Amino acid sequence: MSPADAPPAALASALPAKDAYAIEAICARILARHRDRISVRKDHVAVANLARIIEAVLKLSSRQGFHETSLRDLAQASGLSMGGLYSYFDNKNTLLVMILTEVAETAEAALRQAPAGLAADPAAHLRWLIETHIRLTEAMQPWFVFAFMEAKGFPAPARTMATESEAATERIFAEVLARGVAAGVFRIADVDLTAALIKPLLQDWYVKRAKHRKRGIPIQRYIDGVIGFVEAAIAAP
Repeated sequence: MSPADAPPAALASALPAKDAYAIEAICARILARHRDRISVRKDHVAVANLARIIEAVLKLSSRQGFHETSLRDLAQASGLSMGGLYSYFDNKNTLLVMILTEVAETAEAALRQAPAGLAADPAAHLRWLIETHIRLTEAMQPWFVFAFMEAKGFPAPARTMATESEAATERIFAEVLARGVAAGVFRIADVDLTAALIKPLLQDWYVKRAKHRKRGIPIQRYIDGVIGFVEAAIAAP
C-alpha cells in the first residue's frame, strides 16, 4: 500500500487499522451486540460461523437479491445446517437487522472519531469526513453495496433503519458545514441540502465501482476529485 492509498486515522480502532474492518472483526462486534440471541457459547466458533453466514448472504444477494435468497440457499452456501443457522438468528429479517445495524453503527462511529483539533478547522474537517467515508466504504464495500442496493426491498422496519442511517451521515456533514458557514469559510444557502448533495458523491465510489475501475481511477484520485468539487462549490470568496 502506497502512502497515498493508506487509510486515515479514522479507520484505526482497538484493532490494527488493517484488521478493524475485516469480516472477522466486524462479526465479533455483531456477536457482542447480539449476544443475547446467539446460542453458540464459544465466541471463536460463533465469530467464525457468523463470518461464513454473512459472506454467503452478501454474495448470494449480489447475484440474486436478498429477497430471493432462501435460508436453504444460505445454509448450502455457508456450509452450515438449517439448525446451525437458527443458532444465530430466527429468521431472515433478524439477519438483515444484524447487517444493517453494523453498517449504520460502524459508519457513524468512524465519522464521529475525528482527530483532536479538526473542530477548529471546518475545511479540514470536511476533507477528513469525505476521505474517511470513502475509505470506510472501500474497506466494507460488500456491506455498503448490500445496504444500498437491497433497500427498496426491505421490510418497513429495516427500510426505516436504512433511511435513518443515511440521515445520520448527512447530519454529521451538515454540522461541519454549518460551522464552516459560521466561521466564514463556506458560503452555503442551505446546509442540509448541501449535505444531502454530497452523499451521492460518496456512494458513487462503492455503488459504481466498475465504472471507476474501467476508467482507471484509484481511490486517492477519487477522494481528491470529490474534495475539490465540493470545495469549489461551497468555498466563501
